[in-house]
Amino acid sequence: MQAPAAILIRSTRTCADAAPLEPTTDSTIPRRNLTPTFVGLAIALFALPVFMATYSAITGENHSNWQVLGREFANFLLVGLLLWIVKRWELLPLTSIGLRVNMLRTSLLRGLWLAVIVLAVTVGLYLLLRRVGVHLGEDRGSVFHPSLLVVTVSMMRAGVAEEIFYRGFAIERLQSLTGSKLLAGLVPLTIFAVSHYRQGVGGIVAVFVLGGILTAFYMKFRDLIANITAHFLADFVLNVVLPLVSGG
Repeated sequence: MQAPAAILIRSTRTCADAAPLEPTTDSTIPRRNLTPTFVGLAIALFALPVFMATYSAITGENHSNWQVLGREFANFLLVGLLLWIVKRWELLPLTSIGLRVNMLRTSLLRGLWLAVIVLAVTVGLYLLLRRVGVHLGEDRGSVFHPSLLVVTVSMMRAGVAEEIFYRGFAIERLQSLTGSKLLAGLVPLTIFAVSHYRQGVGGIVAVFVLGGILTAFYMKFRDLIANITAHFLADFVLNVVLPLVSGG
């Protein structure tokens, strides 16, 4: 359905006899000016991997806590830029990318059980890939290890930035522009997985599968807070809690 001056993403139904079949967002993309949406998509799909590669090329591999913190601070600035584009350039509410706080308790609970699912699948993938001889993760034997506090900041950035970029903004805008749920889910997922190329083939496969779970969840519930919560908790358990427990 197309309005005279806007492409409808989806609108919240208010009629008693028109119950929505799926979670909805009440927003429109101005059809006369799609420039902010295309700029936002470029940032959402490519800014993180391009910036991370550029930052590493300029500063070298991780060698200090402050270097890592500087990188993550810049990543958070990219998140702020994208949110500014949504609010001030597209003139849309943050609910247009699934970011809503009026159901915070439900979102956090959803995020908790989704994190459990992601962790369980992660363990299964690790065992499966190991069985077929595929290495999973970067070889960090001689690489600098940031403090666990700095790792926590990195995990928080990953959960916030990657979910806002690859799930919330990219999925909503691509679905609106193309009218295809398949393309809206598959394009960001593929770019998200390939951007983890430094983790090898096993890493790309694992990220594609785990990202697919996060993508499917978002497309069902349109609940970005839940996605962010699950992403952060899963990364936190794997990269902070386990090293603490194992003494590594």
